[in-house]
Amino acid sequence: MTPRGRKYMFRSLALVIAAVALGGCISPIPTASGRYTAPIGGSPVISNETPYSAALRCLSRYTASKPLRIAVGQIADYTGKMESDNSGRKVTQGAALMAMSALAKAGVPLVERFDTSVAEMELKYANNKLIGSDNPSGPGGYRKIMAGSIPGSDYYLVGGITELNFNIRSEGIGGDGGGTATNAIKGTVGASMYVMNVGLDLRLVDTTTLQVVDVVSYQKQIIGRQISAGVFDFLGQTFFDASVGESALEPIQLAVRSVIERAVLEMMSRLYHTPPNACTGDLGTANDPVTDISDRRQVPGPAYVQPATTAMNEEKYYDTSRQEPYRWYGASDATADDGLRGQLQ
Repeated sequence: MTPRGRKYMFRSLALVIAAVALGGCISPIPTASGRYTAPIGGSPVISNETPYSAALRCLSRYTASKPLRIAVGQIADYTGKMESDNSGRKVTQGAALMAMSALAKAGVPLVERFDTSVAEMELKYANNKLIGSDNPSGPGGYRKIMAGSIPGSDYYLVGGITELNFNIRSEGIGGDGGGTATNAIKGTVGASMYVMNVGLDLRLVDTTTLQVVDVVSYQKQIIGRQISAGVFDFLGQTFFDASVGESALEPIQLAVRSVIERAVLEMMSRLYHTPPNACTGDLGTANDPVTDISDRRQVPGPAYVQPATTAMNEEKYYDTSRQEPYRWYGASDATADDGLRGQLQ
Protein backbone atom coordinates (compact mmCIF):
# COMPACT_ATOMS: atom_id res chain seq x y z
CA MET A 1 0.00 0.00 0.00
CA THR A 2 1.27 3.47 -0.89
CA PRO A 3 2.02 6.06 1.84
CA ARG A 4 -0.96 8.05 0.62
CA GLY A 5 -3.23 4.98 0.99
CA ARG A 6 -1.93 4.27 4.51
CA LYS A 7 -2.52 7.89 5.47
CA TYR A 8 -6.16 7.80 4.45
CA MET A 9 -6.68 4.36 6.00
CA PHE A 10 -5.34 5.44 9.40
CA ARG A 11 -7.37 8.63 9.23
CA SER A 12 -10.54 6.61 8.58
CA LEU A 13 -9.75 4.21 11.43
CA ALA A 14 -9.19 7.13 13.79
CA LEU A 15 -12.56 8.61 12.87
CA VAL A 16 -14.30 5.27 13.44
CA ILE A 17 -12.64 4.78 16.84
CA ALA A 18 -13.56 8.31 17.89
CA ALA A 19 -17.19 7.79 16.84
CA VAL A 20 -17.41 4.55 18.80
CA ALA A 21 -15.80 6.14 21.85
CA LEU A 22 -18.18 9.10 21.81
CA GLY A 23 -21.29 7.05 21.05
CA GLY A 24 -20.61 3.99 23.19
CA CYS A 25 -19.13 5.60 26.33
CA ILE A 26 -18.51 2.58 28.55
CA SER A 27 -16.65 3.27 31.78
CA PRO A 28 -15.02 0.57 33.93
CA ILE A 29 -16.01 2.65 36.98
CA PRO A 30 -19.73 3.08 37.78
CA THR A 31 -21.04 6.60 37.42
CA ALA A 32 -23.06 8.47 40.03
CA SER A 33 -26.20 6.79 38.64
CA GLY A 34 -24.73 3.37 39.45
CA ARG A 35 -24.32 2.31 35.81
CA TYR A 36 -21.35 1.61 33.57
CA THR A 37 -23.22 2.90 30.55
CA ALA A 38 -26.57 4.28 29.54
CA PRO A 39 -28.78 1.71 27.77
CA ILE A 40 -29.97 2.46 24.28
CA GLY A 41 -33.60 2.53 23.24
CA GLY A 42 -36.59 4.34 24.62
CA SER A 43 -39.63 2.76 23.06
CA PRO A 44 -42.75 3.42 25.17
CA VAL A 45 -44.89 0.64 26.56
CA ILE A 46 -47.98 0.03 24.43
CA SER A 47 -51.04 -2.21 24.66
CA ASN A 48 -50.53 -5.78 23.53
CA GLU A 49 -53.22 -5.86 20.87
CA THR A 50 -54.27 -8.23 18.11
CA PRO A 51 -56.81 -7.67 15.33
CA TYR A 52 -59.43 -9.34 17.55
CA SER A 53 -58.98 -7.18 20.66
CA ALA A 54 -61.50 -4.55 19.55
CA ALA A 55 -64.14 -7.22 18.97
CA LEU A 56 -63.47 -8.70 22.42
CA ARG A 57 -64.07 -5.31 24.02
CA CYS A 58 -67.22 -4.92 21.96
CA LEU A 59 -68.39 -8.29 23.30
CA SER A 60 -68.36 -6.88 26.85
CA ARG A 61 -71.70 -5.22 26.08
CA TYR A 62 -73.24 -8.69 25.98
CA THR A 63 -71.23 -10.43 28.70
CA ALA A 64 -72.27 -7.73 31.19
CA SER A 65 -75.92 -8.71 30.76
CA LYS A 66 -75.48 -12.11 32.40
CA PRO A 67 -72.28 -12.65 34.36
CA LEU A 68 -70.94 -16.18 34.01
CA ARG A 69 -67.82 -17.01 35.96
CA ILE A 70 -65.11 -18.61 33.84
CA ALA A 71 -61.94 -20.31 35.08
CA VAL A 72 -58.87 -20.99 32.94
CA GLY A 73 -56.99 -24.22 33.42
CA GLN A 74 -53.89 -25.57 31.74
CA ILE A 75 -53.34 -24.54 28.11
CA ALA A 76 -50.07 -26.33 27.53
CA ASP A 77 -47.58 -26.51 24.69
CA TYR A 78 -47.98 -29.94 23.12
CA THR A 79 -45.80 -29.28 20.08
CA GLY A 80 -42.66 -30.62 21.73
CA LYS A 81 -40.52 -28.22 19.66
CA MET A 82 -37.31 -26.95 21.27
CA GLU A 83 -34.72 -24.40 20.21
CA SER A 84 -31.75 -25.90 18.39
CA ASP A 85 -29.37 -24.72 21.14
CA ASN A 86 -31.61 -26.16 23.90
CA SER A 87 -32.22 -22.67 25.27
CA GLY A 88 -35.96 -23.20 25.60
CA ARG A 89 -39.15 -24.00 23.77
CA LYS A 90 -40.16 -22.58 20.45
CA VAL A 91 -43.67 -21.65 21.63
CA THR A 92 -44.71 -19.59 24.63
CA GLN A 93 -45.62 -21.42 27.82
CA GLY A 94 -48.00 -18.63 28.82
CA ALA A 95 -51.00 -19.52 26.65
CA ALA A 96 -53.25 -19.75 29.73
CA LEU A 97 -52.30 -16.21 30.70
CA MET A 98 -53.12 -15.01 27.19
CA ALA A 99 -56.55 -16.64 27.49
CA MET A 100 -57.16 -14.85 30.81
CA SER A 101 -56.26 -11.53 29.21
CA ALA A 102 -58.61 -12.26 26.31
CA LEU A 103 -61.49 -13.08 28.67
CA ALA A 104 -60.77 -9.90 30.65
CA LYS A 105 -60.96 -7.83 27.45
CA ALA A 106 -64.38 -9.34 26.82
CA GLY A 107 -65.54 -8.38 30.32
CA VAL A 108 -66.06 -12.00 31.39
CA PRO A 109 -65.91 -12.53 35.20
CA LEU A 110 -62.90 -14.67 36.06
CA VAL A 111 -62.19 -16.90 39.03
CA GLU A 112 -58.62 -17.98 39.72
CA ARG A 113 -57.86 -21.67 39.34
CA PHE A 114 -54.53 -21.53 37.52
CA ASP A 115 -52.28 -20.49 40.42
CA THR A 116 -53.91 -20.86 43.82
CA SER A 117 -50.67 -21.29 45.80
CA VAL A 118 -51.00 -17.96 47.63
CA ALA A 119 -54.67 -18.53 48.45
CA GLU A 120 -53.91 -22.01 49.73
CA MET A 121 -51.11 -20.67 51.93
CA GLU A 122 -53.38 -17.93 53.26
CA LEU A 123 -56.03 -20.54 54.03
CA LYS A 124 -53.47 -22.65 55.85
CA TYR A 125 -52.33 -19.68 57.94
CA ALA A 126 -55.91 -18.66 58.67
CA ASN A 127 -56.76 -22.21 59.70
CA ASN A 128 -53.88 -22.08 62.19
CA LYS A 129 -55.12 -18.65 63.43
CA LEU A 130 -51.91 -16.97 62.34
CA ILE A 131 -53.49 -14.17 60.27
CA GLY A 132 -54.94 -11.26 62.15
CA SER A 133 -58.34 -9.80 61.39
CA ASP A 134 -59.06 -6.27 60.20
CA ASN A 135 -59.94 -5.39 63.80
CA PRO A 136 -57.27 -7.07 65.96
CA SER A 137 -58.51 -5.35 69.14
CA GLY A 138 -61.92 -6.96 68.84
CA PRO A 139 -62.94 -10.39 70.10
CA GLY A 140 -61.06 -13.22 68.42
CA GLY A 141 -58.52 -11.09 66.59
CA TYR A 142 -57.77 -13.48 63.77
CA ARG A 143 -59.21 -14.11 60.34
CA LYS A 144 -62.23 -16.40 60.30
CA ILE A 145 -62.71 -19.09 57.70
CA MET A 146 -66.22 -18.66 56.36
CA ALA A 147 -67.98 -21.47 54.51
CA GLY A 148 -68.98 -20.58 50.96
CA SER A 149 -66.78 -17.47 50.74
CA ILE A 150 -65.11 -18.54 47.47
CA PRO A 151 -67.33 -18.27 44.38
CA GLY A 152 -67.34 -21.19 42.00
CA SER A 153 -66.97 -21.23 38.26
CA ASP A 154 -69.73 -21.96 35.78
CA TYR A 155 -67.36 -23.04 33.00
CA TYR A 156 -63.64 -23.57 32.60
CA LEU A 157 -61.36 -23.32 29.60
CA VAL A 158 -58.60 -25.84 28.86
CA GLY A 159 -56.66 -27.02 25.84
CA GLY A 160 -53.27 -26.69 24.26
CA ILE A 161 -51.06 -25.52 21.42
CA THR A 162 -50.97 -28.60 19.23
CA GLU A 163 -49.25 -27.59 15.99
CA LEU A 164 -46.05 -25.82 14.99
CA ASN A 165 -45.10 -26.63 11.42
CA PHE A 166 -41.99 -25.05 9.96
CA ASN A 167 -41.46 -24.16 6.33
CA ILE A 168 -44.80 -25.23 4.92
CA ARG A 169 -43.65 -23.63 1.70
CA SER A 170 -40.74 -21.41 0.74
CA GLU A 171 -39.77 -19.52 -2.40
CA GLY A 172 -36.62 -17.72 -3.35
CA ILE A 173 -34.86 -16.00 -6.20
CA GLY A 174 -31.28 -14.81 -6.57
CA GLY A 175 -28.70 -13.85 -9.10
CA ASP A 176 -25.12 -12.64 -9.67
CA GLY A 177 -23.87 -10.37 -12.39
CA GLY A 178 -20.97 -8.21 -13.45
CA GLY A 179 -18.27 -7.59 -15.96
CA THR A 180 -15.91 -10.29 -17.14
CA ALA A 181 -12.77 -8.26 -16.53
CA THR A 182 -10.79 -8.87 -13.35
CA ASN A 183 -11.45 -5.41 -11.95
CA ALA A 184 -15.05 -5.10 -13.25
CA ILE A 185 -17.91 -4.32 -10.89
CA LYS A 186 -19.93 -7.33 -9.74
CA GLY A 187 -23.17 -7.58 -7.82
CA THR A 188 -25.57 -10.04 -6.20
CA VAL A 189 -29.25 -9.83 -5.30
CA GLY A 190 -31.62 -12.29 -3.68
CA ALA A 191 -35.01 -12.58 -2.03
CA SER A 192 -36.90 -15.37 -0.28
CA MET A 193 -40.17 -15.98 1.56
CA TYR A 194 -41.30 -18.86 3.73
CA VAL A 195 -44.47 -19.81 5.60
CA MET A 196 -45.07 -21.72 8.82
CA ASN A 197 -48.13 -22.17 11.02
CA VAL A 198 -49.27 -22.63 14.60
CA GLY A 199 -52.40 -24.49 15.72
CA LEU A 200 -54.56 -24.43 18.85
CA ASP A 201 -57.27 -26.67 20.31
CA LEU A 202 -59.47 -25.33 23.11
CA ARG A 203 -62.52 -26.73 24.85
CA LEU A 204 -65.08 -25.15 27.16
CA VAL A 205 -66.31 -27.42 29.96
CA ASP A 206 -69.36 -27.08 32.21
CA THR A 207 -67.90 -27.15 35.73
CA THR A 208 -70.97 -28.76 37.30
CA THR A 209 -71.54 -31.61 34.84
CA LEU A 210 -68.06 -31.78 33.20
CA GLN A 211 -69.85 -31.74 29.86
CA VAL A 212 -67.70 -30.36 27.05
CA VAL A 213 -70.00 -27.71 25.65
CA ASP A 214 -67.77 -26.18 22.98
CA VAL A 215 -64.62 -27.12 21.10
CA VAL A 216 -62.56 -24.86 18.86
CA SER A 217 -59.61 -25.81 16.65
CA TYR A 218 -57.85 -22.94 14.88
CA GLN A 219 -54.59 -22.45 13.05
CA LYS A 220 -52.79 -19.40 11.76
CA GLN A 221 -50.09 -19.16 9.12
CA ILE A 222 -46.99 -17.07 9.77
CA ILE A 223 -44.89 -15.53 7.03
CA GLY A 224 -41.23 -14.53 6.91
CA ARG A 225 -39.15 -12.79 4.26
CA GLN A 226 -35.52 -11.99 3.52
CA ILE A 227 -34.04 -9.59 0.97
CA SER A 228 -30.34 -9.03 0.29
CA ALA A 229 -28.15 -7.23 -2.24
CA GLY A 230 -24.43 -6.67 -2.56
CA VAL A 231 -21.79 -5.12 -4.81
CA PHE A 232 -18.05 -5.73 -5.21
CA ASP A 233 -15.64 -3.54 -7.14
CA PHE A 234 -12.02 -2.44 -7.47
CA LEU A 235 -11.12 1.24 -7.34
CA GLY A 236 -7.56 1.52 -8.46
CA GLN A 237 -5.38 -0.20 -5.87
CA THR A 238 -8.23 -0.59 -3.37
CA PHE A 239 -11.48 -2.53 -3.42
CA PHE A 240 -14.79 -2.40 -1.62
CA ASP A 241 -17.45 -4.99 -0.87
CA ALA A 242 -20.79 -3.63 0.30
CA SER A 243 -24.00 -5.45 1.05
CA VAL A 244 -27.42 -4.59 2.40
CA GLY A 245 -30.25 -6.81 3.55
CA GLU A 246 -33.56 -6.97 5.38
CA SER A 247 -35.34 -9.85 7.03
CA ALA A 248 -38.60 -10.05 8.95
CA LEU A 249 -40.61 -12.79 10.61
CA GLU A 250 -44.14 -12.40 11.87
CA PRO A 251 -43.93 -12.89 15.66
CA ILE A 252 -44.73 -16.49 16.56
CA GLN A 253 -45.90 -15.72 20.09
CA LEU A 254 -48.13 -12.90 18.85
CA ALA A 255 -49.64 -15.37 16.39
CA VAL A 256 -50.41 -17.66 19.34
CA ARG A 257 -52.08 -14.76 21.14
CA SER A 258 -54.15 -13.98 18.04
CA VAL A 259 -55.33 -17.58 17.72
CA ILE A 260 -56.27 -17.65 21.40
CA GLU A 261 -58.17 -14.36 21.20
CA ARG A 262 -60.05 -15.55 18.12
CA ALA A 263 -60.96 -18.81 19.88
CA VAL A 264 -62.09 -17.03 23.07
CA LEU A 265 -64.10 -14.54 21.03
CA GLU A 266 -65.86 -17.32 19.13
CA MET A 267 -66.61 -19.32 22.27
CA MET A 268 -67.93 -16.38 24.28
CA SER A 269 -70.08 -15.09 21.41
CA ARG A 270 -71.71 -18.50 21.18
CA LEU A 271 -71.93 -18.90 24.96
CA TYR A 272 -73.79 -15.60 25.33
CA HIS A 273 -75.80 -16.07 22.12
CA THR A 274 -74.77 -12.75 20.63
CA PRO A 275 -76.31 -11.80 17.27
CA PRO A 276 -74.28 -12.96 14.26
CA ASN A 277 -71.45 -10.56 13.43
CA ALA A 278 -72.66 -8.18 16.14
CA CYS A 279 -69.24 -6.71 16.87
CA THR A 280 -67.58 -6.75 13.48
CA GLY A 281 -68.85 -3.26 12.72
CA ASP A 282 -66.26 -1.88 15.16
CA LEU A 283 -63.34 -3.45 13.38
CA GLY A 284 -62.92 -1.47 10.19
CA THR A 285 -63.13 -4.53 7.96
CA ALA A 286 -64.47 -2.71 4.92
CA ASN A 287 -61.60 -4.00 2.81
CA ASP A 288 -61.99 -7.64 3.75
CA PRO A 289 -62.31 -9.55 0.47
CA VAL A 290 -64.34 -12.44 1.88
CA THR A 291 -66.98 -10.59 3.87
CA ASP A 292 -70.11 -8.78 2.86
CA ILE A 293 -71.22 -5.37 4.07
CA SER A 294 -74.35 -6.90 5.57
CA ASP A 295 -72.14 -8.94 7.93
CA ARG A 296 -70.85 -5.78 9.59
CA ARG A 297 -74.01 -4.05 10.68
CA GLN A 298 -74.40 -3.07 14.33
CA VAL A 299 -76.96 -4.91 16.42
CA PRO A 300 -77.96 -2.82 19.47
CA GLY A 301 -78.90 -4.25 22.81
CA PRO A 302 -77.76 -7.36 24.69
CA ALA A 303 -78.67 -10.82 23.57
CA TYR A 304 -80.86 -13.16 25.60
CA VAL A 305 -78.79 -15.53 27.70
CA GLN A 306 -79.98 -18.87 29.01
CA PRO A 307 -79.53 -19.78 32.67
CA ALA A 308 -76.05 -20.82 33.70
CA THR A 309 -77.25 -24.15 35.03
CA THR A 310 -77.58 -25.66 31.57
CA ALA A 311 -75.01 -26.33 28.91
CA MET A 312 -75.37 -23.32 26.65
CA ASN A 313 -73.19 -24.02 23.70
CA GLU A 314 -73.23 -27.62 22.60
CA GLU A 315 -70.96 -28.16 19.61
CA LYS A 316 -72.73 -30.79 17.51
CA TYR A 317 -71.24 -29.75 14.18
CA TYR A 318 -68.50 -27.67 12.65
CA ASP A 319 -70.07 -24.23 12.39
CA THR A 320 -69.52 -22.73 8.95
CA SER A 321 -69.06 -19.28 10.49
CA ARG A 322 -65.84 -20.51 12.06
CA GLN A 323 -64.41 -21.13 8.62
CA GLU A 324 -64.57 -17.45 7.68
CA PRO A 325 -60.97 -16.25 8.01
CA TYR A 326 -61.85 -12.56 8.38
CA ARG A 327 -64.68 -13.01 10.88
CA TRP A 328 -63.97 -10.59 13.75
CA TYR A 329 -60.72 -9.49 12.08
CA GLY A 330 -59.82 -5.83 12.05
CA ALA A 331 -56.97 -3.35 11.63
CA SER A 332 -58.23 -0.46 13.74
CA ASP A 333 -56.01 2.31 12.43
CA ALA A 334 -56.86 3.03 8.80
CA THR A 335 -53.75 5.20 8.37
CA ALA A 336 -51.32 2.60 9.68
CA ASP A 337 -49.75 -0.19 7.71
CA ASP A 338 -51.75 -3.40 7.71
CA GLY A 339 -50.18 -5.79 10.14
CA LEU A 340 -50.85 -8.38 12.79
CA ARG A 341 -50.65 -6.03 15.75
CA GLY A 342 -53.52 -3.55 15.41
CA GLN A 343 -53.70 -0.23 17.21
CA LEU A 344 -56.23 0.90 19.77
CA GLN A 345 -58.93 3.22 18.57
